Amino acid sequence: MTSRKDSGTEQAWAALGADASLLDRVSFGGPSGGLPARLPVMELARATVAACSLAAAELASVRTGRPVPRVRVDDEAVATAFLSDRLVRADGQAWSAFAPLSRFWRAADGWVRTHANYPHHRARLLAALGVEGRAGGDPVDAVAQAIAGLAALEVEQAVYAAGGLAVAARGPEAWARSEQGRMVAEQPLLTTARIGDAPVRVPGGVPGRVPGGAELPCAGLRVLDLTRVLAGPVATRTLALLGADVLRIDAPQLPESQEAHNDTGMGKRSTTLDLRRRTDRGTFEELLETADVVVTGYRPGALDRFALTPEALAVRRPGLVVAQLSAWGRYGPWGERRGFDSLVQVATGIAELEGSPDALGALPAQALDHGTGYLMAAGVLRALTEQHRTGGTRLVRLALTQTAHWLVHDLAPAPGADQGFDAENRLTETDSPMGRLRHALPPVAYDGGPVNWARPPGLWGTDAPAWSGA
Repeated sequence: MTSRKDSGTEQAWAALGADASLLDRVSFGGPSGGLPARLPVMELARATVAACSLAAAELASVRTGRPVPRVRVDDEAVATAFLSDRLVRADGQAWSAFAPLSRFWRAADGWVRTHANYPHHRARLLAALGVEGRAGGDPVDAVAQAIAGLAALEVEQAVYAAGGLAVAARGPEAWARSEQGRMVAEQPLLTTARIGDAPVRVPGGVPGRVPGGAELPCAGLRVLDLTRVLAGPVATRTLALLGADVLRIDAPQLPESQEAHNDTGMGKRSTTLDLRRRTDRGTFEELLETADVVVTGYRPGALDRFALTPEALAVRRPGLVVAQLSAWGRYGPWGERRGFDSLVQVATGIAELEGSPDALGALPAQALDHGTGYLMAAGVLRALTEQHRTGGTRLVRLALTQTAHWLVHDLAPAPGADQGFDAENRLTETDSPMGRLRHALPPVAYDGGPVNWARPPGLWGTDAPAWSGA
C-alpha cells in the first residue's frame, strides 16, 4: 500500500465537509484493471470507497476516543465490490440484472433505453406503447416495432406519462444544454445540512444500549432502510457492515428480486409494511421512535403523504440523520421522475461517450449506483460524527446525476493502471437461507475494522418489523 494522494478522494472528502488533514491516513494499492472504461470509472470507485472508509474510521475514533485508524484502499477489492451484483451466486446460480425489456432500442431518430425489471414498470411500458395485449412471452419484437416508428423523445414522454421508464439518448452536449442538465451542473456532488436542533445524545438514543468504546463505529445504531435497487441498498449494506442494526422496509405490493437482495441484503433484516394501513403505520412510527438514521431512495415526493419529509421526521425524532437519494435531483423539470443508473447513463451522455459510431455503450459496472451508495454511507457517517460533536438533526442528499456529472467533468484518469485484476481473490462463500452464497467481500477497510458482514442476507420481506433484540 502507498500513501500517495488521490485527487478524487480529496474531492469527495471535501464535498463531505471533512477535515482535509485526515487524508494522510489513507493508503492505496492493489491491481487497478477491474473497471476498464473511457471515463475514469476506477477513479470514481476508488474515491467513493476511500471517502466512506475514512468516514468510518473517523466515527470509530470519535466513539472510542482513540486516534483515527489508518485506511487501506485496495483497488482489486473496490472493483470486485462494484461488480458485486453481477458476481453474486446462490448454489452456483447466476442471475441477470436486466429483464428482456430493459435495454437499448432503435427509435426513428436515435436511441432509447428502457427499464422494465419490475412487473409494474413492464406493464406501464407495454401500455404506453400499446402492445400490452399481445400474446406470448416477452413481446420484444412488438416493442421494437412500436419504438422504431416513434421519435426517441416521443417514446420518453409517452412512457413517463404512463408511469414507466424510458429515456431518449442524449450526447453530453445536449444534456448540458437541457434545463435539467444545467441545474445538475450547478449542484455540488452532495449536500449536507443541519435541519433542526437536538442535543448530543447517546448513539442509538437508549442509554446503556451501546457499550463504552464500541469497536464498530455504528454499533448500537438503528437504521430504517427505505430504499430499493441499487445505490440505497449499497449504502445501508455498508452501515450494516459497520455494526448498525439495519431494517429494510418495503411495501408488500412492490415485490423485490430475491437475487438482488442476495447481493445488497448483506448484514440486514428485511420486512414489509403497508404504510397505507393504520396498523402498519403505527408499527413504523414505533420503529421510528428509537431510530437513529432513516435512508430513503424512492422517487422524490413519493413518501411525502406518509409525513416522511426530512422536516416532518425532524419534528417527530429530533437528532435523526436523514439521507435521501434520487436519480435526477430533487429539482428541475425531472425532479419527480423515477430513474435508474442505466437511464442516467443514457440521458447524461455517458452511453454515447462509452459507445461507438454504431451503438451506445455502458459503464463496466453500475458505477453511478455503487459510487453514490458509498458516498451516501459516507455522508451518514460524517453526519453521525458531527452530531456526536454538536448535536442537531442532519440531512444528507445525493443524486445519481450529480455523481454522473462528477464522473464526466471533474474526475481525471490516473496513469499507469495495473491490469492484474482477479475478482476471485475478493470473493467468499457463506451458508444462507438461499443455499451456499458466493459474494464479494466489502471494500471498506481500516485498521481494526470488520472484514465481512456479521450475517448473510435472508429471504426478502420475511423478518419481523422489529429491531434486533427488541
